[in-house]
Amino acid sequence: MIVRRVLLLLPLLALGGCATLDDLWSSVSKSGKDAGVPLDERPVLAPLDPNVFVIDIDGQTVVGEPQVVFARDTDTLSDFARAYGLGYDEIITANPGVDPWLPGDGTAILLPTQYVLPSVAQHGVVLNIATKRLFYFPEAVDGEPRQVLTYPIGIGRVGWETPLGETTVVSKAKDPHWWVPASVRREHAEMGDPLPSVVPPGPDNPLGHRVLKLDIPGYLIHGTNAPYGVGMRVSHGCVRLYPENIEALYTLVDIGEAVVIVNEPYQFGQKEGSLYFEAHVPLEDDTIPPEERLAQLTEAQLDPNGQPLNGHLRSYIRELAVEPPGVPVKVVNYDPAEYMARARVVHNIVEIDPNAPTLEEVREMMEEAEAEATTAAE
Repeated sequence: MIVRRVLLLLPLLALGGCATLDDLWSSVSKSGKDAGVPLDERPVLAPLDPNVFVIDIDGQTVVGEPQVVFARDTDTLSDFARAYGLGYDEIITANPGVDPWLPGDGTAILLPTQYVLPSVAQHGVVLNIATKRLFYFPEAVDGEPRQVLTYPIGIGRVGWETPLGETTVVSKAKDPHWWVPASVRREHAEMGDPLPSVVPPGPDNPLGHRVLKLDIPGYLIHGTNAPYGVGMRVSHGCVRLYPENIEALYTLVDIGEAVVIVNEPYQFGQKEGSLYFEAHVPLEDDTIPPEERLAQLTEAQLDPNGQPLNGHLRSYIRELAVEPPGVPVKVVNYDPAEYMARARVVHNIVEIDPNAPTLEEVREMMEEAEAEATTAAE
């Protein structure tokens, strides 16, 4: 896998110019002025719940808020991703130019913890493989606001795509055995890394400690013994969650639960009268050209007043899709710093684990995963 440096193009249409995410970040250092109140003058708040969000209003399709946290000298972007409910690709895309392994003490880290909900019925489990996120919509409780739970996921790499469509959960298992498919055993044998036909429960089992089996032969939603791969294209088609996330989801999802898997790299959402557009880099093996996807979506979209999008907004959206920012951007606001201006500064809750792998060990594991995915793609 090649981690792409992704720029955010936010045109100031009235001036005919544009600004990149690098430009935005240059204005939001601790004392930056272009992003509203400088970060070091904002109150430091408790972080949002990383997984549970409230849907306050009928028709609301955007949840969460952007957040900013300051790194310590031992923190990595992978640490922040797991602590704040994000996947690896998400946090890398949101922080171009930041060293993933050594961000540096005092570096402001953008946490892209605002999400547009997939454009399907808000029911059961919904996976958007383009954004590498799972959404779970529990049944509403009388007298209480609706909730949505969301988790980052690892998905199938090129050649082992996660399938799309509607399905159900047909069984559940704790501490499962992994019956290794013949195709996976053959691939590993060719790479000089033979696998047994069955892997028992334990630290070497890539399914982790919980499994939800889908009514699609051979496909699962499961945990992992390699959490650094969550948020990336590294699996053989199954869907991976952080161990703590699959344990939470396991208790909530019953056999028979509906599951919908979609591929939506471009999404519109609404919240409190504002229209948002969230764009991600389309998957390399997407069968629908991105221009066609965007044109169909834009043509059908109405503004908050119920009118078709005007020419300026369509141009703005096309610019955003050129180099997708991976965050929901207000399409009625041409201020390139508006996303950062509404970010809440939060406490650093990354825990220092004395038994955690060293930075060099994690780097090696990530490089091995990327090399494996690249080899399979070739």
